[in-house]
Amino acid sequence: MSDFAYYTEEGLKKLKDELHEMKTVQRPRISEQIAEARDKGDLSENAEYDAAKEAQGLLEMKIAKMEELVSKARIIDNSLIDNSKVFILSRVKIKNVTNNMEMEYTLVAESEADLKEKKISVDSPIGKGLLGKKVGDIADVQTPNGIMKFEVMDIAR
Repeated sequence: MSDFAYYTEEGLKKLKDELHEMKTVQRPRISEQIAEARDKGDLSENAEYDAAKEAQGLLEMKIAKMEELVSKARIIDNSLIDNSKVFILSRVKIKNVTNNMEMEYTLVAESEADLKEKKISVDSPIGKGLLGKKVGDIADVQTPNGIMKFEVMDIAR
């Protein structure tokens, strides 16, 4: 796996905002819960204290993971990407060879994938199958129902 993860500016900002919210809102809230539970007396049988400490541990793990993601994040410069092949941030129009149904997707980093917005991950089966293809190429995509064939109709940015 690559040392870096590639994001759009919007995707990286969203990641940083989420990390900031965890550090400035959620972390202090859990600290307050621990302090309140501690004030109630005997910690050995205090379920509130145990729950708050567990939540704190989970939050700190999430924060550490997000910090690692942000430290490895790189913003993609769209102007340097070749339009003749499918890469991350390509908007690809494809046609299912079997039923001639046409679809259009934008290939993005896994954390930015959102099917409602027609953004699929480059790590998804379709994304992996399309990477590096040119207009007119057929992508063989492995699915649970077998191999599906998609023809690349158009590539845009």
